[in-house]
Amino acid sequence: MTDASAPVHNGPAAQKRPAISFEFFPPKTEEMERNLWDTITRLTPLAPNFVSVTYGAGGSTRERTHSTIARILSETELRPAAHLTCVGAARGEIDEIVSRYHDIGVRHIVALRGDPPGGIGTAYSTHPDGYRSSADLVAGIKRQYGDIEVSVSAYPEKHPESRDIDADIDVLKAKVDAGAARAITQVFFDNDLYLRYLDRVRARGIFIPIVPGIMPMHNFRQARAFVTKAGTTVPSWLAEKFEGLDDDPETRKLVAATVAAGQVQKLAKRGVDTFHFYTMNRADLVFTVCHLLGIRPDAAQKAA
Repeated sequence: MTDASAPVHNGPAAQKRPAISFEFFPPKTEEMERNLWDTITRLTPLAPNFVSVTYGAGGSTRERTHSTIARILSETELRPAAHLTCVGAARGEIDEIVSRYHDIGVRHIVALRGDPPGGIGTAYSTHPDGYRSSADLVAGIKRQYGDIEVSVSAYPEKHPESRDIDADIDVLKAKVDAGAARAITQVFFDNDLYLRYLDRVRARGIFIPIVPGIMPMHNFRQARAFVTKAGTTVPSWLAEKFEGLDDDPETRKLVAATVAAGQVQKLAKRGVDTFHFYTMNRADLVFTVCHLLGIRPDAAQKAA
């Protein structure tokens, strides 16, 4: 177990200004497109290390993901990371997607097994000619382009399909051995879960950054339904903070920012120096949390 009095650094050395990254999803409509770019404009001055764009189950958002990544590259100074999954495609098709990304300048891919096309809870099956696992996908990307950095997922409460936490860490170890440079965690709300997981991962000889994934709860009911399907525990104390606020979005927003800021500040005090924010294509809460973490546009520009 980690000594509660000792810092837990998540990289080679502690940083005064935490490193941050943001996750977006590709927009479906013109209004959602405008909202996404308002969000990107608001968050860009915080100088994230990278921003990632998600990829729908079964590759359902493939072209929207690609066009969003291409626009980020052409219109901003941000470093985009493209999500990519194994689901529903042959190796040759996946390799072609990687090649297209490489051709437009993408040098970072978030490689995931992906959810079944029917969603979490339905049976998963691999394409007969496809990559068999996320580790297989990582290896395929690195064979194709050694200059592409690959990030992967990690699960402080284990993946819902894993037998136990040790089996889940076996999967992470396979991804690291295949060439993964970073792992980004599934959402969690109990910092002790993350710290215990980090202890186990380090004990297994895995020393890549294990970046905590943080999600401010813009809409608590919707967010709880979404994250619990993926195996995340929502503590009763957190649910209690949102009681009676279903019809009060302004107070709900203040509570959400306070909870997320408290979580990252406590992790930072333990030496965690890198955070990945699931933005849900909204800037307000993430910007607030970053501000409270000491990440300001002026400071970011000076650090750049």
